[in-house]
Amino acid sequence: MSTYKAPLADIRFVLYDVLEAEALFARLGFVDASRDIVDAVLEEGARFNETVLAPLNRIGDETGCRYDKATGAVTTPPGFREAYAQYVEGGWPGLTAPPAFGGQGLPHTVGVPLKEMIDAANLAWGNFPLLSHGATEALLHHGEPWQQEVFLKPLIEGRWTGTMCLTEAHCGTDLGLLRTRATPADDGSHAISGTKIFITAGEHDLTDNIVHLVLARLPDAPTGSRGISMFIVPKFRVDRDGKVGERNGVHCGAIEHKMGIHGSATCVLNLDAAQGWLIGEPHKGLAAMFTMMNTARLAVGLQGLGLSDRALQNALRYARERLQMRALSGPKFPDQPADPIIVHPDVRRMLLTCKALVEGGRLLGCHAGALVDIIGHAPDAAEREQADALLGFLTPIVKACLTEWGVECTYHALQCFGGHGYITEHGMEQLARDARITTLYEGTTGIQALDLVGRKVMQLQGAGLKVFLELIENFCGAHEGDAALAEFIVPLRAKADEWQRLTREIGRRAMADPEEIGAASVDYLFYSGYVALAYWWARSVAAAQASSQSEAFKDAKLETARFYFARVLPRTLAHKAAIDSGAATLMALDADRFDA
Repeated sequence: MSTYKAPLADIRFVLYDVLEAEALFARLGFVDASRDIVDAVLEEGARFNETVLAPLNRIGDETGCRYDKATGAVTTPPGFREAYAQYVEGGWPGLTAPPAFGGQGLPHTVGVPLKEMIDAANLAWGNFPLLSHGATEALLHHGEPWQQEVFLKPLIEGRWTGTMCLTEAHCGTDLGLLRTRATPADDGSHAISGTKIFITAGEHDLTDNIVHLVLARLPDAPTGSRGISMFIVPKFRVDRDGKVGERNGVHCGAIEHKMGIHGSATCVLNLDAAQGWLIGEPHKGLAAMFTMMNTARLAVGLQGLGLSDRALQNALRYARERLQMRALSGPKFPDQPADPIIVHPDVRRMLLTCKALVEGGRLLGCHAGALVDIIGHAPDAAEREQADALLGFLTPIVKACLTEWGVECTYHALQCFGGHGYITEHGMEQLARDARITTLYEGTTGIQALDLVGRKVMQLQGAGLKVFLELIENFCGAHEGDAALAEFIVPLRAKADEWQRLTREIGRRAMADPEEIGAASVDYLFYSGYVALAYWWARSVAAAQASSQSEAFKDAKLETARFYFARVLPRTLAHKAAIDSGAATLMALDADRFDA
């Protein structure tokens, strides 16, 4: 059976030794985020996830959500509702939310490892409160004062949950094709009619009300994506004074049958003249939705990270226990009938790949959380602007790379178990199935890649990339004379230079042929992700050297960094070669000749 232990030692190393969170929080004015308070939050979060959520993971997978066709009601798996009540009682929904609306106001940097723990412990359960955070951000940035007062408090308290309703059966990513309509009513609200699909936690029995943020078209809307508005559509009607009324015209028409996350309700929602309140400006809904979507994309990236860590933990335990064959260089445990499989090079390759991607990915995710805090609280406008550019650049990398690495790591972990990984008893196949969805929802890997290259690099002229390259150069310059770091500084600086040249070359070719952007995008995304992790691994070695960590911890960081630079970072060579090949080989074959 799959088990989970929160990686508190590495989380503390990331926060305090690498990111220097104590000084950061003090500088940003988080007076209640002292180390003792943050440590207490992490400890209690670990306890909740290990003892409450993790034991429900297999139950949720085996039982799934139940849909009542007659009523449209969805029943969550056994134990989910009780776990959610504990989650609310512990104040977890409002951990990083503003105190003005009932939140605790802790840094987002602290919320990131808590989110990772939840996803590692029970990804399907974690999907129910997942989009409440995005809905909160959308309301904070775009909601009217009365909307914030009425909807934010119950969302932050966890009494209500939120959803994001974009997709329709005939349009996925191309939201300009959506057909859901919004008709103005006399009381200032709108009647929303249409059908939305793939709505995570669109119906459930955990809370009394659900707040749907729905994209729809007003009668005078222009065509395409410029004619989209966003509306607040609660499951039960809510007036401007916060009074909850009768059931609204939004019902669950079905729940999807999926290859994974069985304990999560993925709903078809039918809206029939449902009362909705316009949030933000008319026809500006897509911009407002992206506030929520970017929050969700970072959160989904953490899902990939959490699953990777849980998979690694279980594979490592099994590799230490499973006896099979002898090491090629001679018996390592001569008193045993065979050696544990962790002595074999290929098993070590898989385990070290997971360790390198998990621990490097944890820094990537926590850095994104720190950027959110800087954007919201740094006193210097220039610092806020730089952080915003860097976060925008990193968001598709965090989402796509951490989830794709989640698929890779759960696959490696399953391989370590051999045939035992394929059966349900050990729980590894569930992790592999659950990980697959993370690369799809909130935008596929290809969509993230197009966002990175097309918008964050070309349209915004690489503003975020420039900030990241400056971070790398500053780090390399500061440690240029450190002989112990030379093995990392030299290749890191070379990769940063190559990253810059590669970006310019894509831009040059795209001026002649726009297809070059799509042709290069996925390879460029992965190239960027691997160079980003090289930076964090170099910083990890430097931080470990200067820390009070044990010699064993320091040695593990050093050897894992060496493995990363020797065995993982060279993947950039293949990605660069693919980018250099251009769009010609992708576009030459006529579409009607693919099956010739």
